[in-house]
Amino acid sequence: MPPATNAFENSPLGLYVHVPFCVKRCDYCAFYSEVARRDAIEAWLGGIERELSLSPLPRAADTFFFGGGTPGVLTAKDFEKLGRIVVAANGGVAPREWSVEIAPSTASAEKLRVMRDIGVNRISLGVQSFDAATLKILGRIHSASVAEAAYKKIRDAGFDNVNIDMIFAVPGEAPSRWRSDLRRVVSLSPEHVSAYCLILETGAPLLKRLENSPHFDPREKSPEREKALYAETWNFLRENGYAQYEVANHARRGRECVHNLNTWRMHEWLGVGPAAASQIGGRRFANQANLARWLEGLASGVLARYDEVAPRPVDFFADSLIFGLRMNEGVCVRALAERFLGAGATIPAALEELFKNLQAENYLAQTSDYFAPTPDSAGRIALNADGLLVADAIGEAILEALDT
Repeated sequence: MPPATNAFENSPLGLYVHVPFCVKRCDYCAFYSEVARRDAIEAWLGGIERELSLSPLPRAADTFFFGGGTPGVLTAKDFEKLGRIVVAANGGVAPREWSVEIAPSTASAEKLRVMRDIGVNRISLGVQSFDAATLKILGRIHSASVAEAAYKKIRDAGFDNVNIDMIFAVPGEAPSRWRSDLRRVVSLSPEHVSAYCLILETGAPLLKRLENSPHFDPREKSPEREKALYAETWNFLRENGYAQYEVANHARRGRECVHNLNTWRMHEWLGVGPAAASQIGGRRFANQANLARWLEGLASGVLARYDEVAPRPVDFFADSLIFGLRMNEGVCVRALAERFLGAGATIPAALEELFKNLQAENYLAQTSDYFAPTPDSAGRIALNADGLLVADAIGEAILEALDT
C-alpha cells in the first residue's frame, strides 16, 4: 500500500506532560511513579524545560494535559514555574484546553488559584469511589469528605469544566455500592464523568494481594459481571444528562475532553517527562520510565527514548479504526483509508468481511454504505451498546483482518 504523505498535515497537536510523582502509589496502579521528594521535583522541572528545548513543539499545541502520577503533589510555585515553561515552549500562547489531573488529597485553594492564573481551564479529579471500603481496597488515601471538599475548592477557584474519575468492578464491591457512587457523582454535577472498569494490572500490589487471599472469588471479575456494570453505568449517566462519547467517557454537551479526542482520532501529540509517549512526525516513541536515566540523557543532550518506530501506513490505519470505534461517533472507513493508505486505496477484503459480520451480529449502530468509493459519499460506521461492550475483541479482529 502506498503511504499517504500528508496524513498529519492538518492534525491538531497536543502536549502531554507526565508528572511521575505520588505521595503513595495506589494498589491497583502499575504505572511508573516516584516518591515526591523536593530534590527530585526540582530536577524534573529543569528536565522538562531541557527536553522541550531539545525537542521543541513543531507548531503551537491546541491542548495541554498534565497527567501522572499525581500532578497535584506539585506546589503552587511548581505549577507557576511549569506553566511558564510550557507556555513559552508553545510560543507564548496558552492552548484552547489545558487539563490537569489532581487527587482529592492534594487539592488546595492556592494551587488551584495558580492553575487558573497560568491558563489551566479543565480539572480532572481522581475520586474513584466515595465508599470507604472500596477506597481502602484500591489503596486510595482520601475519604469521601475529602473528595467532596476538593470538588468544592475546584468550583470556588472558578473552574467550570471538571471531570470526575470513577472506577467500578472492584472486588468486594456490591452493585448497590456502585449505584450509590454513581448517584453521588451526579449530585455534584461535574461537566464530565470518566467511569473505568478496574483492570487487575500485572505488577500492581492489588493483584498480588488478591491472588494470596483465600476470600477472593475470581467470578467477581467475570466478563459477564463487568458487562452488566458497564451497561448499568452507561444507562444511568445517559439518563442524568451525560452523553457517552467513548467507552469510558461521558460529558455534558460540548464538554468532551478535546485532548483525548484528538488522540483517539489519531492526530499528533508530544509527550515530555519520564515514561511519556509521543506520536509526532510520523513516528512513535516513549521516554525511559526512569527519572534518573531520563535526566542523564537530557544532561548529555541525548533524549532517553526507546521503542522509537515509524509505523507503517497500515498500522496507523488499523489504530485509527480501533480507537475510532471505541468512540460513539464511529469512523468513516473510506476517509481513514484515504488519509493513511493513500488516494484510491483499496479496502482489504478481509476488513470488509469483518464489518459485514459485525452488522449481521447486530453490533453496529450505523449501517450506511461505509465502503462507498469516495469519502464524501461514504457513511460512518459506529458500534452500538452491544458492540462497545466487546470493543477490545473487535479491535483484535481488525488487527487480524489487516494482518498487522
